[in-house]
Amino acid sequence: MDLKSYIHDVPDFPKPGILFRDISPLLASSAAWKSAVDRLAEAVAPHKPDLLAGIESRGFLVTAPLALTMGCGFMMVRKRGKLPGKTIPHTYALEYGEDTIEIQNEAVRPGMRVVVLDDVLATGGTLNAAISLLQKAGADVRAAACIIELTFLEGRKRLPVPFDSLVQY
Repeated sequence: MDLKSYIHDVPDFPKPGILFRDISPLLASSAAWKSAVDRLAEAVAPHKPDLLAGIESRGFLVTAPLALTMGCGFMMVRKRGKLPGKTIPHTYALEYGEDTIEIQNEAVRPGMRVVVLDDVLATGGTLNAAISLLQKAGADVRAAACIIELTFLEGRKRLPVPFDSLVQY
Protein backbone atom coordinates (compact mmCIF):
# COMPACT_ATOMS: atom_id res chain seq x y z
CA MET A 1 0.00 0.00 0.00
CA ASP A 2 1.29 3.43 -0.95
CA LEU A 3 1.07 5.34 2.34
CA LYS A 4 2.21 8.57 0.69
CA SER A 5 -1.09 8.76 -1.19
CA TYR A 6 -2.82 9.07 2.21
CA ILE A 7 -0.66 11.99 3.34
CA HIS A 8 -1.87 15.34 2.06
CA ASP A 9 0.19 18.46 1.49
CA VAL A 10 -1.15 21.63 3.11
CA PRO A 11 0.75 24.70 1.84
CA ASP A 12 1.41 27.68 4.10
CA PHE A 13 0.47 25.89 7.33
CA PRO A 14 1.02 26.74 10.14
CA LYS A 15 2.60 29.82 8.56
CA PRO A 16 3.52 31.07 5.08
CA GLY A 17 6.31 29.13 3.41
CA ILE A 18 5.73 25.88 5.33
CA LEU A 19 4.44 22.78 3.53
CA PHE A 20 2.64 20.72 6.18
CA ARG A 21 2.35 16.94 5.69
CA ASP A 22 -1.10 16.03 7.05
CA ILE A 23 -1.63 12.46 8.27
CA SER A 24 -5.38 12.97 8.87
CA PRO A 25 -6.35 11.08 5.69
CA LEU A 26 -4.05 8.22 6.73
CA LEU A 27 -5.77 8.06 10.12
CA ALA A 28 -9.19 8.16 8.43
CA SER A 29 -8.51 5.04 6.34
CA SER A 30 -8.66 1.89 8.45
CA ALA A 31 -6.72 -0.08 5.82
CA ALA A 32 -3.96 2.53 5.44
CA TRP A 33 -3.72 3.11 9.20
CA LYS A 34 -3.49 -0.64 9.89
CA SER A 35 -0.78 -0.91 7.25
CA ALA A 36 1.18 1.93 8.86
CA VAL A 37 0.90 0.42 12.35
CA ASP A 38 1.88 -3.03 11.04
CA ARG A 39 4.92 -1.60 9.22
CA LEU A 40 6.01 0.30 12.33
CA ALA A 41 5.65 -2.89 14.36
CA GLU A 42 7.97 -4.68 11.90
CA ALA A 43 10.53 -1.88 12.17
CA VAL A 44 10.37 -1.63 15.98
CA ALA A 45 10.12 -5.36 16.91
CA PRO A 46 13.83 -6.17 16.43
CA HIS A 47 14.64 -3.68 19.21
CA LYS A 48 12.57 -5.75 21.68
CA PRO A 49 11.03 -2.80 23.55
CA ASP A 50 9.43 -3.12 26.96
CA LEU A 51 7.88 0.30 26.51
CA LEU A 52 7.06 2.70 23.69
CA ALA A 53 7.35 6.44 24.33
CA GLY A 54 5.14 8.77 22.30
CA ILE A 55 5.89 12.47 21.88
CA GLU A 56 3.05 14.97 22.31
CA SER A 57 0.67 15.11 20.58
CA ARG A 58 0.48 13.33 17.23
CA GLY A 59 3.12 10.93 18.49
CA PHE A 60 0.46 9.63 20.90
CA LEU A 61 -1.69 8.66 17.89
CA VAL A 62 1.20 6.63 16.50
CA THR A 63 2.41 5.07 19.73
CA ALA A 64 -0.78 3.97 21.51
CA PRO A 65 -2.05 1.56 18.81
CA LEU A 66 1.48 0.34 18.15
CA ALA A 67 1.98 -0.50 21.84
CA LEU A 68 -1.31 -2.37 21.87
CA THR A 69 -0.38 -4.28 18.69
CA MET A 70 3.06 -5.18 20.07
CA GLY A 71 1.95 -5.98 23.61
CA CYS A 72 4.17 -3.25 25.12
CA GLY A 73 3.51 -0.47 27.55
CA PHE A 74 2.95 3.09 26.35
CA MET A 75 4.22 6.28 28.01
CA MET A 76 3.80 9.94 27.15
CA VAL A 77 6.50 12.56 26.63
CA ARG A 78 4.73 15.89 27.13
CA LYS A 79 5.33 19.60 27.26
CA ARG A 80 6.00 21.12 30.69
CA GLY A 81 3.05 21.24 33.07
CA LYS A 82 0.83 18.70 31.28
CA LEU A 83 1.52 15.61 33.42
CA PRO A 84 0.22 15.03 36.96
CA GLY A 85 2.47 14.20 39.90
CA LYS A 86 6.25 14.37 40.04
CA THR A 87 7.97 14.68 36.70
CA ILE A 88 11.45 14.56 35.22
CA PRO A 89 12.02 17.62 32.99
CA HIS A 90 14.46 18.14 30.14
CA THR A 91 15.07 21.58 28.62
CA TYR A 92 16.51 21.77 25.12
CA ALA A 93 17.46 24.47 22.65
CA LEU A 94 15.20 25.55 19.82
CA GLU A 95 16.13 27.67 16.83
CA TYR A 96 15.07 30.75 18.79
CA GLY A 97 14.87 29.97 22.53
CA GLU A 98 14.23 26.77 24.41
CA ASP A 99 11.49 24.35 25.36
CA THR A 100 10.97 21.77 28.10
CA ILE A 101 9.50 18.28 27.88
CA GLU A 102 8.72 15.95 30.77
CA ILE A 103 7.89 12.39 31.70
CA GLN A 104 6.25 11.19 34.88
CA ASN A 105 8.75 10.36 37.59
CA GLU A 106 8.00 6.62 37.59
CA ALA A 107 7.11 6.18 33.91
CA VAL A 108 10.30 4.28 33.17
CA ARG A 109 12.49 2.08 35.33
CA PRO A 110 16.27 1.95 34.88
CA GLY A 111 17.27 -0.50 32.18
CA MET A 112 13.87 -0.67 30.48
CA ARG A 113 14.18 -1.07 26.72
CA VAL A 114 12.38 1.89 25.10
CA VAL A 115 11.65 2.96 21.53
CA VAL A 116 10.58 6.59 20.97
CA LEU A 117 7.96 7.48 18.36
CA ASP A 118 6.49 10.58 16.76
CA ASP A 119 4.55 11.31 13.60
CA VAL A 120 7.24 13.34 11.80
CA LEU A 121 11.01 13.69 11.98
CA ALA A 122 11.99 17.18 10.85
CA THR A 123 15.14 18.72 12.36
CA GLY A 124 15.37 16.04 15.06
CA GLY A 125 15.40 18.48 17.97
CA THR A 126 12.35 17.20 19.83
CA LEU A 127 13.05 13.53 19.15
CA ASN A 128 16.65 13.95 20.29
CA ALA A 129 15.45 15.74 23.45
CA ALA A 130 13.02 12.92 24.23
CA ILE A 131 15.81 10.35 23.82
CA SER A 132 18.07 12.39 26.14
CA LEU A 133 15.29 12.72 28.73
CA LEU A 134 14.60 8.99 28.74
CA GLN A 135 18.29 8.16 28.98
CA LYS A 136 18.58 10.60 31.90
CA ALA A 137 15.77 8.64 33.58
CA GLY A 138 17.75 5.40 33.13
CA ALA A 139 16.02 3.96 30.06
CA ASP A 140 17.88 1.87 27.52
CA VAL A 141 16.67 3.76 24.45
CA ARG A 142 17.06 1.28 21.62
CA ALA A 143 15.66 3.18 18.64
CA ALA A 144 13.26 5.80 17.32
CA ALA A 145 10.69 5.76 14.52
CA CYS A 146 8.22 8.06 12.76
CA ILE A 147 5.67 7.80 9.98
CA ILE A 148 7.19 10.69 7.99
CA GLU A 149 10.82 11.78 7.61
CA LEU A 150 11.66 15.13 6.03
CA THR A 151 15.07 13.99 4.77
CA PHE A 152 16.18 17.41 3.49
CA LEU A 153 16.29 18.66 7.12
CA GLU A 154 18.73 15.86 8.05
CA GLY A 155 17.17 15.25 11.48
CA ARG A 156 18.32 11.64 11.43
CA LYS A 157 21.92 12.86 11.87
CA ARG A 158 21.01 14.35 15.29
CA LEU A 159 19.74 11.06 16.69
CA PRO A 160 22.06 8.87 18.79
CA VAL A 161 20.00 5.71 18.15
CA PRO A 162 18.88 3.73 15.08
CA PHE A 163 15.95 5.39 13.28
CA ASP A 164 13.23 4.13 10.92
CA SER A 165 10.56 5.99 8.94
CA LEU A 166 7.78 4.73 6.70
CA VAL A 167 7.61 7.64 4.23
CA GLN A 168 10.35 10.02 3.18
CA TYR A 169 10.11 13.47 1.58
